Amino acid sequence: MKAKQTIPPRLARRFLHWFLREDLKEEVEGDLQEKFYIKLEGSSPTYAKLNYWYQVLQYLRPFAIRKSTYTPTHYAMYRSYFKIGWRNISSHKEYACINIGGLATGMMVALLIALWIYDELSFNKYHDNYERIVQVMYHATYEGERKTNNSQPPGMGTTLTSTYDRYFEYVVPATQTSEFVVATEDKKLTAAGRFMQADAPKMLGLRMQKGTQRALEDMRSVLISTNLAEKLFADANPIDQLITINANLEVKVSGVYEDLPANSAFYELEFIMPLDLFYSTNQWTGPDVWDNFFMRTYAQVRSGVTIREASEAVEDVMSAHIAPEDAAREKPEIFLHPMSQWHLHSQFENGAKVRSKAYMFVWFFGITGLFVLLLACINFMNLSTARSEKRAKEVGIRKSIGSVRHQLVSQFLSESLLIAIIACIVSVGMVWLTLPWFNELSGKDIQLQWLSPEIWGLLILFTVVTGLLAGSYPAFYLSSFQAVSVLKGSFRSGRLAALPRRMLVVFQFTISIALIIGTITVYQQIQFVKDRSLGYESEGLLTFPMNSPEYYRNYEQLRNELIRTNAVADVAKSSRPLTSALGWNEGFNWPGKAQDTSPAFNTIWVSSDYGNTVGWDIVEGRDFSHDFATDSAAIIVNETALKLMGLENPIGEVVSFDPSWAERKEYTIVGVTRDMVKESPYEATHPSVIFNDDNAASWLFVKIKPNFPAQEALPIIEEVFSELVPSAPFDYKFVDNEYNTKFRAEERIGKLASLFALLAIFISSLGLFGLASYVAEQRTKEIGIRKVLGASVSQLWQLLSKEFMVLVMSACIIAAPLAYFLLQGWLDNYEYRTNLSWWTFAAAGTGALLLTLLTVSFQTIKAALLNPANSLKSE
Repeated sequence: MKAKQTIPPRLARRFLHWFLREDLKEEVEGDLQEKFYIKLEGSSPTYAKLNYWYQVLQYLRPFAIRKSTYTPTHYAMYRSYFKIGWRNISSHKEYACINIGGLATGMMVALLIALWIYDELSFNKYHDNYERIVQVMYHATYEGERKTNNSQPPGMGTTLTSTYDRYFEYVVPATQTSEFVVATEDKKLTAAGRFMQADAPKMLGLRMQKGTQRALEDMRSVLISTNLAEKLFADANPIDQLITINANLEVKVSGVYEDLPANSAFYELEFIMPLDLFYSTNQWTGPDVWDNFFMRTYAQVRSGVTIREASEAVEDVMSAHIAPEDAAREKPEIFLHPMSQWHLHSQFENGAKVRSKAYMFVWFFGITGLFVLLLACINFMNLSTARSEKRAKEVGIRKSIGSVRHQLVSQFLSESLLIAIIACIVSVGMVWLTLPWFNELSGKDIQLQWLSPEIWGLLILFTVVTGLLAGSYPAFYLSSFQAVSVLKGSFRSGRLAALPRRMLVVFQFTISIALIIGTITVYQQIQFVKDRSLGYESEGLLTFPMNSPEYYRNYEQLRNELIRTNAVADVAKSSRPLTSALGWNEGFNWPGKAQDTSPAFNTIWVSSDYGNTVGWDIVEGRDFSHDFATDSAAIIVNETALKLMGLENPIGEVVSFDPSWAERKEYTIVGVTRDMVKESPYEATHPSVIFNDDNAASWLFVKIKPNFPAQEALPIIEEVFSELVPSAPFDYKFVDNEYNTKFRAEERIGKLASLFALLAIFISSLGLFGLASYVAEQRTKEIGIRKVLGASVSQLWQLLSKEFMVLVMSACIIAAPLAYFLLQGWLDNYEYRTNLSWWTFAAAGTGALLLTLLTVSFQTIKAALLNPANSLKSE
């Protein structure tokens, strides 16, 4: 069977043919087709098609648009239509306000979401060569599972540079971003930096404010960001100034680069040091080392070489440099991950790329924006068709004097376009006012670029699509009236005419109720995970990076002085932070282990007081102790590691550890600790082995006494630090706050979803309010007659409210299974998740019904309280 070829989207090509000048067609279409197939090679068909649309819209500029063939008569006709539309708006201000308000709110939501999605899709585009920049990664098999890794040994970068230079313009090995103490003569602060190969500024396209991109070729140089330069040197010239890193490295500022934007993968990078300086100060590693995986390797493929070609060429590089038995067991496969996919497509499962949560959020908000805009358009349709009887005479007269149907359709579409233009102006003002708040809520730094053709293209597109979409149904419906029946006075819209309106109301509330259920479920999932037992006591626990030699020289004195203050319960140190599962090692052997397996464990080296300081829970055996001299050869394992090892009586069992970077040693298990949540709180915990070593340390932990207020304890602790670690700033973090940052993405999504759900229900209620007021006005005489015959206000209220309540109840019944299906699919992405509760659906439905009663009751009670003598006077 012949495979279906992916081609550019037909609708986009037709649109291009419609507006583009004839003499540009062949050249432009050829260029766009070429770009489409280049995109198709490096990304998905969906992305390539979206990019094609984007390129087409780029040509919506005056020089490229064909000249209009319209005559002055056409212009006069459309001017007349807009005048009539403006008169209708002026004559019916209440309905115009509801229409414009609803459309403006819907357009505001859609615009904010469009800006958010544009920011997500434009991640890393700041870097000029982003389409050719890649990160070197690899798949390898562990315990039968294919895992994806981004850590490389230093030798990877050296080999790619020397052997595969025909594929790569630059190869840039780099350490991970870490926090360092940066100091001048009179200032010291903590800043994020990393060591990178000297070609990094050219590969990343850093925009130098001072100095050159070649500055890192000098091993004692450093490049700093504009923001860091201002912090360290204020208005003084930073070039050639000396700064000290972690109190033991002195480097010279040789360049200042423009701050990287928030939508760059290197956003946090405040300074870059030469990688050669790292090798010269860390003798345990070097550029040719292949048995220590701690480096990140980036590269830029040469022009004319595709990423796929380069990826296939380096596929077996790692197998050739590791032990043959490891290569046969793990089957490592190198691949190049394009920078254009780092943000939305960096999640892998069992060696295959899967839809990431970030990518799903883009789709979720995109669909939400479309639905909210659709709700606003439905309001317009409902109110326009509800007022059909009032406009029937106008249609009849126009048809009797010669207007044909397409002219009436044009007139009504012109009217809806006019309302859409006004709504667009209002919505832009609302976006401008709310953007700072929206940025804070979403964690973005989005700006409205008034001179950007993309922004104007987006606004024009929104206005035209909204105007045509909202006005299409009323235009075709109103223009279908028969002139004879209208002028004879026999026209009535009938009961069936209200059926589409009812269906649209049900559709509106179905979407709104589903969004409310989704919002509540997101909140429940976050709370469920937050309530998960951590396996340690995070409250009042401070953590410090040990980024000064004074931490190591004065550790014992620092610990004793802190405990002596009476504000601190205990102090300990560790090789790893408490909220991250850094450090993985293989090479463990224990009694009963299958010899053909080599599982990796999260490995941590801690001081003897670690358990008491972090408050971990020993479920079997004992904690490390200064009282046992043999504890230098003792280990503690967590419950997951014990389960993996399969030891029934673990205490006293001997485990040998044979890492590639040290001699083989034997350790005795002295305790089993409860699993500690260190990485993602939404996932299962990792198997961990904890060693007792007072010398290896990178992080310091200080536990404030439970009954000692933290605000009083901090100045006391700071005083001790300033005396014993004067070279480092008092830069602490509360572990519980650090842990809570893991929920930030979900919390932001939850807040945004809540906001959009509230606006959706507001728009739906606004439409309901307009319909209720129209129905009350239409049935004024009927209400008067019923009152004369003895109907009470409550009976009239029931009569007028019943229809709306039935519609919203129908929406509840449709929304419940729809929301259940979608949310269950979303929850399935989490290993640790809550269950959907029945009361969530009941609360959303009850809320929607109460809101409907509140919205409708005002108009119905107002109509029911009218004096029947006034309403029946005309009869």
